[in-house]
Amino acid sequence: SLNKITGGDLNEKVEVYSSQEFLSLSNDINQTVDTLKGYIDAAEKRMEQELLLAHTIQDAALPKNFVFTYKGFELYATMDPAKEVGGDFYDFFFVGPDKLALVIADVSGKGIPAALFMMRSKTAIRSLGETGSDLCEIFEKVNAELCQGNDINMFVTVWMGMMDLKTGSMRCINAGHEYPVIKRSSGDFEIFKEKHAPPLGVMDDIEFHEYELQLEPGDCIYVYTDGVPDANNTAEEQYGTERMTEVLNKNKDAGMEALLHAVKEDIDGHVGEADQFDDITMIGFRYEGSREGW
Repeated sequence: SLNKITGGDLNEKVEVYSSQEFLSLSNDINQTVDTLKGYIDAAEKRMEQELLLAHTIQDAALPKNFVFTYKGFELYATMDPAKEVGGDFYDFFFVGPDKLALVIADVSGKGIPAALFMMRSKTAIRSLGETGSDLCEIFEKVNAELCQGNDINMFVTVWMGMMDLKTGSMRCINAGHEYPVIKRSSGDFEIFKEKHAPPLGVMDDIEFHEYELQLEPGDCIYVYTDGVPDANNTAEEQYGTERMTEVLNKNKDAGMEALLHAVKEDIDGHVGEADQFDDITMIGFRYEGSREGW
């Protein structure tokens, strides 16, 4: 019985009553196991409360309004949290009357620490991004801030784009994040392999490089976190970027909301009964051209 209990079977009962000593010992062991089960149950409830709080922190930080006064683009984003809370987030905000910033990021780790580091990262990126500074300068300052007091060695991968809605020019920067997927108006979605810098928070004095994309009316950008390609089914088979791109192209004429929902439905079909281990976050952006405006 003791071997079963120490092996993890807390439903085992010790019933050795051949003497008064064994009777007393059996009762003491059973009482100890019952107390332990109570502690475990209380710990599980506290964990559930922490996960609920982390989910709330994540959800409250994400913008939900996808109806814009400016009519020169279409934008939609989703974040589906896993049971074990990670630190995915997306963000978008105007920098002046005709510039729109897009951000998608993935914090290392799980639970409350990841949710808090996510909030710290998101706040720093937005506060510096709204100044309209150079993207490299924004990432250098955010990286320096995240490295300070980072005793638990967390980091965040980030892709950021600064879109000039008048000209169609988008300045982009990537700190260890997934490659974006781009569709030209008359073409298919294709993964765009740009140069990465290390994630933010890893080390001081990282050198960042931005690149420029020229978007024409009808062009689309799809960005995502690794929860998309890394989604596993019960056979431990990953969803992958190839299947992701196929689904994007099957729905390339759909609106951004329908496009993202189509990808998520296909991921769900692949995963089946397997648990979702990581957050799944996506942004879809279509440029309609400066002719629309405000």
